[in-house]
Amino acid sequence: MNQAKPLKAYLEASHEGSIDAIASYVEEHVTENWQTVFSRNQDKLLRAYHEAGDMAYGTYLNLLFLPIHRQLKENGFRPEPHFPGEFDISREWGNEEENDQQRWMWSTVYSQSNERLGTIVTVVYHDHTQLRIPRQPRIIALTETGKDAVVAALSLLSSDFEQALEFTEEYAAYLRSQQD
Repeated sequence: MNQAKPLKAYLEASHEGSIDAIASYVEEHVTENWQTVFSRNQDKLLRAYHEAGDMAYGTYLNLLFLPIHRQLKENGFRPEPHFPGEFDISREWGNEEENDQQRWMWSTVYSQSNERLGTIVTVVYHDHTQLRIPRQPRIIALTETGKDAVVAALSLLSSDFEQALEFTEEYAAYLRSQQD
């Protein structure tokens, strides 16, 4: 995997605020590595996809973000939850064919002194018909923290996000529909 420079050097050279600089660093890592991680781990991901379906995308994201977690930890930062975020409160939507979906998840980033610096949102594009990442994951930096503030900010950015249900609500509705 490629990473241009360590996070510490990146932050020292950056003229952005810390959450924006961290998001830029994460985005640079994603840009340089999203396809490589997918292709290098394709056999493992295909096995996971055949055994557990969309959970394979979680495996992919864990592999993609592992170097970022190491850099954050070495520099005293802590994402909560780990990137890409909490699945249960994520929101997903996509096209009718279900081959171009997007799931929005987020993590609050804390400093060494436990100060909330902001939120990093990961938008994961994926396919429900086969194991495929149609395009590069997107990274969004927010100064907002806390679920309600993040949801409000993302709802302003995307009407699709605003209208989508959280995973737990969507799944509960699905289970109810299966009982009818």
